[in-house]
Amino acid sequence: MSQSLKLIKEHASNPKFWLVIGVGVAGIVVLVETRRRTRRNKTHKQDFGAFVERFEILPFPQLPPSAAKQSLSALTFAINETFDVKDYVTGFGNPAWKSTHKAAEKTALVVTALLKSGATCVGKTVVDEFSFGISGENKYYGTPTNPRMPSCTPGGSSCGSAVAVAAGLVDFAVGTDTIGCVRIPAAFCGIFGFRPSHGAVSTIGVLPNAQSLDTIGWFACDPSILHRVGHVLLKLSSVETKRSRRIIFADDLFQLSTIPTQRTIHVIGKAIENMSGYQDPKHLNLCQYIDSKVPSLRLHEQSTHRQNETSILKTLSSVMLSLQGYEFKTNYEEWVKSLKFKLGRVSDHVIATISTVYDNIKALYKVRTEMRGAFQSLLKDDGILVIPTVADGQLKLNTTKGFSSEFHDRTFALSSIASVSGCCQVTIPLGYHDGGCVSVSFISFHGADKFLLDAVLDIYSTLREQVSVGSDLVSLPDIGPNMETSELLKEKGNAAFKERQWSKALSYYTEAIKLNGTNTTYYCNRAAAHLKLGCFQHAAEDCSKAILLDKKNVKAYLRRGAARESLLCYEEALEDFKHALVLEPQNRDASLAEKRLRKLMS
Repeated sequence: MSQSLKLIKEHASNPKFWLVIGVGVAGIVVLVETRRRTRRNKTHKQDFGAFVERFEILPFPQLPPSAAKQSLSALTFAINETFDVKDYVTGFGNPAWKSTHKAAEKTALVVTALLKSGATCVGKTVVDEFSFGISGENKYYGTPTNPRMPSCTPGGSSCGSAVAVAAGLVDFAVGTDTIGCVRIPAAFCGIFGFRPSHGAVSTIGVLPNAQSLDTIGWFACDPSILHRVGHVLLKLSSVETKRSRRIIFADDLFQLSTIPTQRTIHVIGKAIENMSGYQDPKHLNLCQYIDSKVPSLRLHEQSTHRQNETSILKTLSSVMLSLQGYEFKTNYEEWVKSLKFKLGRVSDHVIATISTVYDNIKALYKVRTEMRGAFQSLLKDDGILVIPTVADGQLKLNTTKGFSSEFHDRTFALSSIASVSGCCQVTIPLGYHDGGCVSVSFISFHGADKFLLDAVLDIYSTLREQVSVGSDLVSLPDIGPNMETSELLKEKGNAAFKERQWSKALSYYTEAIKLNGTNTTYYCNRAAAHLKLGCFQHAAEDCSKAILLDKKNVKAYLRRGAARESLLCYEEALEDFKHALVLEPQNRDASLAEKRLRKLMS
């Protein structure tokens, strides 16, 4: 009899023996599952998790040499999972949908137009389930990694397309925008996003969410590529129409925003100051204007006594969401109910939308008609309305904030303006503030797509210059590519640090500092890595640099104190801990360190 069997026989009646065996087996199961999940996550996060399937569709053959060159020649692009491609199943962000539908027989007209113009399609990207949602978190295919801010969500619903562009995996990408689904991820990923006028780009071959709000939008990192794609999809002529431009700032919406975009108003004003064709900027209370010009909205007020003016936008967003829900239900109620007892295969949000009864639909469409007329009157043929793209910063991954009603209300309040009016809108990246991407949006009247694209191309280089030289007036950092890369390196360093890979983290922080030597966090983080590696003098030096940049950085004082204590410089270390306590009197680490040092010195 083997030793193992003897052991079992001898202790078979002892319950503690079986408890040990059970714990051991459970440990093995946990280990196997952990390894399986790690392998799955590594596989899923390839290409930043942007794609659901990769393939290559080459552009149509080049025209003869005598003909004009294809305008998108040598560019690559991706499409989200709502676009038909011949011989591929259009997944709609949901495995149940994909398993119950056949491969497409034709390719979407938008994709065909891009292929005819010389671009190469390289795959389909992740989309929120059924194009619902604005966070970019898909429970079936995962959340694509935001290349600018890996610890944050990329925004949705066209999350994969935005990530593919921001990560440099493609030159541009196409998505759908119903209630902000291109504009919001563009803002969160720090790239350009264009929502065209409603109906301006064909939706044939694209799965609808809500037809009266749906548009086909696109992303790019370069305004010239954004412009070139627009000319193809909008079938625009290359002839430039000279006209003046009126910039109108929606002052009340900038006050609504928690992001300090108020300071960007000055930058935009300075940018157009010396440019020909721009009139002096105007300022407007947009909520008051909408309230006076869209009487049908009053029928949807929640109470006769509004708490503030901006609640008119909450009412507008309620109209937008009701329209979306009603049309989605019309489109997909039969299919969802066909799942019978398998409703768990779609999200609760989808089930709730199908189950809702929508009243007074005609009044909703009347609001849409009045909104279009109101903005046609406001913007005429030369106006550009400037608003914040989003009201709040990026959502952290795996937080409940993504589901808070306040966040949704504030986000939809801004996105509903173009969605309901049908106007065209472009998201313009401006850089970073407090670790988050900052953007503004330009809105122009329905049908003014070429005018708006031309304006972005015209103003953007001057705008970047003003952000760069106006840093004393606008506390936004430099928006060049070095800043974007340095933030990504910092996030990689943080990830390595959490994995206890101190040397790797140190290397990432060092590269970030080479690109941007004025960021306090980079020095402070590198000091933490130096401490773990026992390089106390280097840690102290990094903290001193961080303190020069920010004299209120408590972490820098704590880490320099720890480094000096390890170097046996007790008096200097004590001063650092005391300084940290002055800044944060309740800081437990600083208090314990001060007591410890006083005891050592006594």
